[in-house]
Amino acid sequence: MKCSVQRRKIDIDELIEITRNPEAGAIVVFLGTVRKNSEDKEIQWLFYEAYEEMVVEELDRIVKEAMDKFHITDINLIHRLGRLGIKEDSVAICVSSPHRAEAFRACQFVIDEVKTRAPIWKMDITADGEKAWH
Repeated sequence: MKCSVQRRKIDIDELIEITRNPEAGAIVVFLGTVRKNSEDKEIQWLFYEAYEEMVVEELDRIVKEAMDKFHITDINLIHRLGRLGIKEDSVAICVSSPHRAEAFRACQFVIDEVKTRAPIWKMDITADGEKAWH
């Protein structure tokens, strides 16, 4: 289990490899990517900011809850910080499990909890230069 935040591009192949487990028959990967439209506005880029020490602790709690709730062999999560362009990955979650159903459920649980609980803030910068924090 590994949770982290980083400013560099997410290496999804590396994340999958550290999640592989001989007890797992399934690996589910979720990638959150920057899309070009939000709330009917064209996005130029996003900026993510976080209270880094606190966010990693909260991500760890979320992942541990998922490990306890579902029959999972491993979960690894990376969230990007800083400036991200369209189509760049902002978050990656990789879950391994003996069976696919639990892996899918755990992955959805983790991203839903991250979106509501993690102290990460996102600023949209639109094509016309408008900025909005979320």
